[in-house]
Amino acid sequence: MDIRTLCLGILTLGEASGYEIKQSFEDHFSRFYEASFGSIYPALAKLTEEGFVTCTELPQDKRPDKKVYRITAQGRLAFIDELMKPPGRDRLRSEFIATLMFADLLPTRHLSDMLDERVRDARGAVAEWRAREQGRVTPGQRFVLGYAIAMHEAMARYIEDNRHLIEGHALLTPGAAPAG
Repeated sequence: MDIRTLCLGILTLGEASGYEIKQSFEDHFSRFYEASFGSIYPALAKLTEEGFVTCTELPQDKRPDKKVYRITAQGRLAFIDELMKPPGRDRLRSEFIATLMFADLLPTRHLSDMLDERVRDARGAVAEWRAREQGRVTPGQRFVLGYAIAMHEAMARYIEDNRHLIEGHALLTPGAAPAG
């Protein structure tokens, strides 16, 4: 799903400014989808041009007018049409995984620290997602939160259960004892 389509989706939840749409991306998608202002605003301009959203400018004191976007009936239908298409295959882009392909070239301590940090990050993500579960969420949002929790719990568990597979082959620095 592209930024344009996700902007439509966010606007199905209610009208929003570009800033609020960016915040929604961070609140709902930050762990699996990135969107910058540089991609959101052009998408909103195109959606407005196509008649999928309307834009109202609200005056503000000593600041530029605030643009508030609202999805149109045509935009809602276009969004639903996009939802009906089979989703593409998930692609995982991870610098962490790419780095671990060459784990045998890393010093043992560095590798161990990296794995510890990733487990802490995954556990922190689980706590973050669980806190969001307590708020007001739609059934779809609750499902996504549960899915994210399961993925991060599995990631932490996998690292903890299998780190020996790479730590035992990491580059030993002079005077260092083998890991584990």
